[in-house]
Amino acid sequence: MLIICPECKLQASDKALICPHCGYPLKKYAKNSKSKRRMKLPNGFGQIYEIKNRNLRNPFRAMVTVGKTDEGKPICKSLKPKAYFKTYNEAYAALMEYNQNPYDLSQSITMNDLYEKWSKEHFERNKSSSSTVESYTSSWKYCTSIYNIEVRNIRIRHLRNCIENASVQKNGFERKATPGIKKLIKVLFNLMFDYAVEYEITDKNYAREFSIKESKEPVKSHMAFTDNEMSIMWENVNRVPYTDVILIQCYSGWRPQEMYLLELKNTDIEKGFFQGGIKTKAGKNRIVPIHQKIMPLVKKRYEEAERLGSKYLINKTEDGTNFTYHQYKKMFTNVITTLNLDERHLPHDCRKQFVTMAKKYNVDEYAIKYIVGHTITDITEKTYTQRNVDWLKSEMEKIK
Repeated sequence: MLIICPECKLQASDKALICPHCGYPLKKYAKNSKSKRRMKLPNGFGQIYEIKNRNLRNPFRAMVTVGKTDEGKPICKSLKPKAYFKTYNEAYAALMEYNQNPYDLSQSITMNDLYEKWSKEHFERNKSSSSTVESYTSSWKYCTSIYNIEVRNIRIRHLRNCIENASVQKNGFERKATPGIKKLIKVLFNLMFDYAVEYEITDKNYAREFSIKESKEPVKSHMAFTDNEMSIMWENVNRVPYTDVILIQCYSGWRPQEMYLLELKNTDIEKGFFQGGIKTKAGKNRIVPIHQKIMPLVKKRYEEAERLGSKYLINKTEDGTNFTYHQYKKMFTNVITTLNLDERHLPHDCRKQFVTMAKKYNVDEYAIKYIVGHTITDITEKTYTQRNVDWLKSEMEKIK
């Protein structure tokens, strides 16, 4: 019959005088037989070394016996994928598991295998947010060129070439990585190879041996929608999901993040205005009138949010949760693609669209700045002029 050693928590025979693993006395009359030295592990079982004189979190190294020299001495290799442990008992348990089901330690893994192993541990250990998970997941889709290369064969040239030529196929078109995505891929490679070195999958982090050049490409400017594109969205507002959200943003000037963070308690249907905003002092907690053209769309979203029990006005209708920026951008892109609009459009273009329409219909310059949250530098307007919601609403309604 097996019992649990009170010292190391491993199994031992109930007839044993001392624990075969740690030497703890299991019988009263064996009290003096306790030894500070651990018992020798069985031949062929493996070895455990404690690395001393170094401040290590995991000082116990597990080694597996893979053969013998001509002189009969054991040939050992580090246990994979994890060789270092916090306690002796953890290292012993890992060796026990390996000996019950040995595997080929020389077998290498591909970069895609490495990503799967790294991402699972990294996201769980760091309790990564959904936006962080989606950022890395999306970035990895641009790295198909190295998916099947074994980690032990990866060199700087492979990683650099992957970043420089990163692209993804979408709707039959090749979409090249932006400078921002390339930077994120580089960060991803750094973290993946940190993991690979820690678990002795490779002995060198090639990702940290080079840097990427700063892009000299001009920053992409925002562009308003054409009259035809606006007409197409209005015609399909009840057919293509989330088209209403884009139209609400176009007629209110919210930034994407401000749009999906609008709270129900700050949306006054009766008085006809939202309140919200982030980023700048002038943009925070600002009041934005609800244009009559989008009032039915806002009411519908308001009622849906109440039904879902959500505190946010804009929700993912399939599960009632709020958007992250990457999910919002994905939603926006899907609408643009489905309606065959210009694929160069970005979520911030809705803000550009609002300002463009406002200027077209001669909305007061300061009304535009109040609504979109731009800083007003004119002393008279900023300090001595009192503006109210009714004035903002009357200016807003100039837009047709």
